[in-house]
Amino acid sequence: MAQVKVEDDLVEYGYRRVLITITAVLCALLEIVDTTIVNVALTNMRGSLGATLNDVAWVITAYAIANVIVIPMTSWLSQQFGRRNYFVTSIIIFTISSFLCGNANNIWELIAFRFIQGLGGGALLVTAQTIITESYPVAKRGMAQAIYGMGVIVGPTLGPPLGGYIVDNFSWPYIFYINIPLGIIATILALSFVRSPKFGEKLKAKQVDWLGIFLLTAFIGSLQFVLEHGQQDDWFNNRVITFLSVVSVFGLILFIWRELTYKHPIVNLSVLKDGNLRIGTVMCFILGFGLYGSTLIIPIYTQSILGWTATDAGLLLIPGSITTAIMMPIIGKLIQRGVPQGYMVGIGFLIFFFFTLMMHNNMTPNTGVEHLYWGLILRGIGLGLLFVPITTLSLSTLKGKNIGEGAAFTGMMRQLGGSFGIAIITTFITRFSQEHRVNLVSHLDGSRLEVQQRVIILQKGFMSKGFTSNESLKKAYQVIDYSVMKQSTVLSYMDIFLYLGIMFLCCIPIIFLIKKGKNKINPADAMH
Repeated sequence: MAQVKVEDDLVEYGYRRVLITITAVLCALLEIVDTTIVNVALTNMRGSLGATLNDVAWVITAYAIANVIVIPMTSWLSQQFGRRNYFVTSIIIFTISSFLCGNANNIWELIAFRFIQGLGGGALLVTAQTIITESYPVAKRGMAQAIYGMGVIVGPTLGPPLGGYIVDNFSWPYIFYINIPLGIIATILALSFVRSPKFGEKLKAKQVDWLGIFLLTAFIGSLQFVLEHGQQDDWFNNRVITFLSVVSVFGLILFIWRELTYKHPIVNLSVLKDGNLRIGTVMCFILGFGLYGSTLIIPIYTQSILGWTATDAGLLLIPGSITTAIMMPIIGKLIQRGVPQGYMVGIGFLIFFFFTLMMHNNMTPNTGVEHLYWGLILRGIGLGLLFVPITTLSLSTLKGKNIGEGAAFTGMMRQLGGSFGIAIITTFITRFSQEHRVNLVSHLDGSRLEVQQRVIILQKGFMSKGFTSNESLKKAYQVIDYSVMKQSTVLSYMDIFLYLGIMFLCCIPIIFLIKKGKNKINPADAMH
């Protein structure tokens, strides 16, 4: 009863709840936008900091590793230092490190500051979700997750166009500087309105699970590195990747053993006894896979194949994001009215399947906006139907401090799903492209009349521009080779979307594992 009383005490009403919600969504949005905003600025960073492509990739990797390490520890850290203190400290760390990132003099300074920024940012994501969940009575939790979801789903899409605009009109440090005024506002609001629950005494230094922290860092850090760098380093043919894969596996095994046997674990694994949370974490992983995976392919396809600018590629994703934002409160209302979350998730997976099918069918080397637009609107509807019900379902049967622990698991699994998605998709794009290239080249028989005519037309075109006959012939073959490469890449993207769609279709039966009645709202709780 005491735990329920604490939870009830955190429920807010009127303007306080509005301001707490704004603060939490602002912080979640800051964190998520910063995961993708740097993507379009990497080329400019390389030029101004004199870095190699591999070096500059660490700007993304360092942030992602820090994010995924700190997310599982967030609930414990909140209990140790008090939620408001920890939340405000995380905002300050994020804001100061944003300023330092913009002022970095070399690539390794930037990478170090991005890691620190990631430590602050990862904490913002989960703590914001916990604060929103606890600020609303149980009857309105669906709406709470809908509001939070707007930041999480719209954030990755806002990053590229915002980053593209800033880089085109100002310079890359400003993608970090824009966090500073927003961070200051969030700090003032958090200090003024966020309250800390009281969940027991703090641990003494000797009681802290230092070994658990070390094993978690080894497991998650190694895994994230392997996922980020596996494809470019040729996976298990690289000694570092192989070594870190072993570290990750043993780190996970030892970490689970430690957390199950230590009196004061850094991550409370017992919370996973809740059946709906277990199903929710699996679905969060799949959601992250689809969300970040599809967000990766579309800008690459539009820029490298269709020749769009970074800003145009980012703007293409915005209508779908607006659709998701519109869907969120509608889904929240439906949950409040008792529509089963499982049905919504099943429909969401099905709609996401139709989106991937549309992308598979409409992809060509000359596709226009009109061919992609409605597919991305469909994606926006699917994400709305997936995010809110999955998150609400995951946390629906948890109380007190378990809400924060559950939110940490769902947040971590969504991020890891995204990392797995990006790693697997980039690997398969490379492999499928090679296979399609071999198949296409095998059909380019030089003795065929159509091929000879195409070469002659191209050769004459280059000769008319002043090139010699031999130079023109060489250039004609280069054009054909480029066309083959372009077509094989498009075919690989089509394959990826088809397999993504099949994966989402296969996920629909998971909804039947949801325990009936578990996610219904208790009438007594609805009275709050």
